[in-house]
Amino acid sequence: MIMENMNHTIICICGPTAVGKTHFAIEAALAVGGEIVSCDSMQLYKYMDIGSAKPTPEERRRVKHYLVDEIDPGEDFSVAKYQELAQAAIAEILQKGKMPVIAGGTGLYLDSIIYDMDFSAPPRDDGFRRKMYDLAEEKGPEAVYGLLQEKDPDAASRIHPNNLKKVIRALEAAESGNPVRNFATDLRPRKEYNPVLIGLTRDRAELYGRIDRRVDVLLEQGLEDEVRGLLQRGLDENDISMKGIGYKELIGFLHGEYPREEAVRLIKRNTRHLAKRQMTWLRRYHDMKWFDISSYLDEESCIREMNLWIRDRIRK
Repeated sequence: MIMENMNHTIICICGPTAVGKTHFAIEAALAVGGEIVSCDSMQLYKYMDIGSAKPTPEERRRVKHYLVDEIDPGEDFSVAKYQELAQAAIAEILQKGKMPVIAGGTGLYLDSIIYDMDFSAPPRDDGFRRKMYDLAEEKGPEAVYGLLQEKDPDAASRIHPNNLKKVIRALEAAESGNPVRNFATDLRPRKEYNPVLIGLTRDRAELYGRIDRRVDVLLEQGLEDEVRGLLQRGLDENDISMKGIGYKELIGFLHGEYPREEAVRLIKRNTRHLAKRQMTWLRRYHDMKWFDISSYLDEESCIREMNLWIRDRIRK
């Protein structure tokens, strides 16, 4: 296990989809003697190789990757489970005397690593729950919601009054003395890690061009057949894994909802929208060092400067 309060340095290489994170993370890991922990919500899944743009077998031979091909796509998955797996991977890398390099664009997963986000539930109190359900039946859900407004106004502001299950859980947490935290605003850096945050970006037109080309390449590589195979495994549009971009649009096409050309258009559009959301999330990190790849003569020049900056930070 990781020793508490040891303040281990971890390198985090982040950016929007298609910006080139895999290549940059591999070069950073090679420069510092590190291994990579994927911070990508799709690369975790088995059998979803094409649509998730996983690192190639050759790339994974160059540098060991963790949290790639770990989870069955039919399995329920959460950020709490990701946090558990990521912490175990980081501990394993540190025990080897190597440097953890976190690579990906899923902001909530990154938060779960660098911030103290405790997802453990308070002790279950079945008696209290029965009492609250009885109250809701007798006086209506609004009566239970009113109690939450008194006990934990912050939680009440985030939970819909009609979501009785969540209202009761939040009340239960408040009664236990461990109220539910709002991880969107209550972010406390973890004491165990000293994250070196690197953001990669490109000129928007260049990034969008890369996105369009990547979608074309993924389709040429057989993304449609990959989706067919997953459907044959018994997965469908209700599985969390199948809600990923590229999968959900092709499911619509395969179900006859629109032609293939429309599926391709939707994949490209939705991927561009994802890139915008990722950039919005990542810009919240005030201590992130940004590298605009488009402003360099070539990628290798940017990588050299990035690695020099990383070495300087590690020495400090």
